[in-house]
Amino acid sequence: MSLAVAIQMDPIESINIDGDSTFAMALEAQARGHRLWHYLPMDLSLKNRRVVARARPLQVRREKGNHFTFGPAVELDLSTVDVVLLRQDPPFDMAYITSTHLLDHIHPRTLVINDPANVRNAPEKLFVTRFEGVMPPTLISSSPDEIASFRAEHQDIIVKPLFGNGGAGVFHIKPDDENLNALLEMFTARSREPLMVQRYVPEVRNGDKRIILVEGEPLGAVNRVPKAGEARSNLHVGGTATKTELTARERAICTIIGPELRRLGLVFVGIDVIGEYLTEINVTSPTGLQEIARLDGIHIEKNIWDAIERRRAATPR
Repeated sequence: MSLAVAIQMDPIESINIDGDSTFAMALEAQARGHRLWHYLPMDLSLKNRRVVARARPLQVRREKGNHFTFGPAVELDLSTVDVVLLRQDPPFDMAYITSTHLLDHIHPRTLVINDPANVRNAPEKLFVTRFEGVMPPTLISSSPDEIASFRAEHQDIIVKPLFGNGGAGVFHIKPDDENLNALLEMFTARSREPLMVQRYVPEVRNGDKRIILVEGEPLGAVNRVPKAGEARSNLHVGGTATKTELTARERAICTIIGPELRRLGLVFVGIDVIGEYLTEINVTSPTGLQEIARLDGIHIEKNIWDAIERRRAATPR
């Protein structure tokens, strides 16, 4: 099976080829004989009810400083390709949401991974709230009184923007911290969106585990350990990737959420687990493939493409 695959992503020039999961997926697709196209989110258009992109043929290679080659740009009708990989990074803002609406016009005749309607309906911090018994005590609110009451009950809390990503804007408010009101004022001045407030889970010092699920099945994990003095474990803010195995509790969490992920067409998902708790379900552009490959020798991009090819074969055009 040779597929035409268009990748909607951020500029490929600036990626880290040793860490970028989209790059690993592109290498695997190319190795299977699939033809690749690259376009930026801003290059996506709806023209007379046709979904088109200013796209370039793409070849990739694992050579630092020389990791891709573009062909000449053309107007590509996305209804003529087999698969679109929706892989741009958040923020999950109105531009991102609009792109999912445009891609709705072609899915599933052109298979969009992940399903654009369900990407739109599954913001990463909100989607977790659909599942019973998996989260730490959590409040989503804009009300200073509700947030103050939650803090009074739980004392040690985490405050973060509801649609943030990559650890940006995440604050650990300890019981004796006097900055909560000022922090809420800052958030309110920047946005009308509610905040997510959670009881602090001290096990984060042992790591924030990223688990990769394909078609709802857990296939690998990497533990991300925060550096000293840092509440966030994200790798790009200094967290360290370490080898890990899934606990019985983590497998139970995957069993709870897996069937729903599969039903919604969320083929490639990354979840974050701290201690006994699920904190996020990442469906936009999950990462972690290359870290898991280095630590465990597991190349989950192969499983992802197996799943995509099965779905493509089962969906008539």
